[in-house]
Amino acid sequence: MLKKSILGALALALVAAPSFADVPTRKSLQVLNDVATQVRQYTRFTIFDDVNVSVDNGMVTLTGRVTMPFKKDDLEARVAKVDGVVQVKNELGVLPVSPYDDELRFRIARAIYRNPSFWNYAAMANPPIHIVVENGRVTLTGTVNNNVERMLARSLAMTFGAFSITNNLKTDAEVQAMLEHVN
Repeated sequence: MLKKSILGALALALVAAPSFADVPTRKSLQVLNDVATQVRQYTRFTIFDDVNVSVDNGMVTLTGRVTMPFKKDDLEARVAKVDGVVQVKNELGVLPVSPYDDELRFRIARAIYRNPSFWNYAAMANPPIHIVVENGRVTLTGTVNNNVERMLARSLAMTFGAFSITNNLKTDAEVQAMLEHVN
């Protein structure tokens, strides 16, 4: 009788338990938005770091550059806790320590964010233009409202003697088009 009731309880538990097929999986866009929020809310994430995120069926890939080694590990840990993340592939690079690069970063940031065209960005908690400097080479990343702002940011960055400048700034319209393809 005990054996029968154990088998009956086990069968009832299996029927009552939700199957994994019934649990809805989060869409990649939802996971992407939550991961992006975690990156932006990281208190040590600055305009001198650049983190890009891609999501494919719960597999999150982090790419870009950060200024300190601990940021790479901290960001991976934060992202791994997001609901719907199955695995994190951390391909973040760490920028080398260089007084020349630091000075170049600060000079370009001051030039861009002190320009009246970018005051509205400077007032934001997380300004959208990121300045990545590696061995004297500058890369501008992030978003701006329009093409005029993209070109102005590049021209302001050019005045400080960088070896090269790559302008990867995207307009809001370009970012919106990319997000529509994720759906």
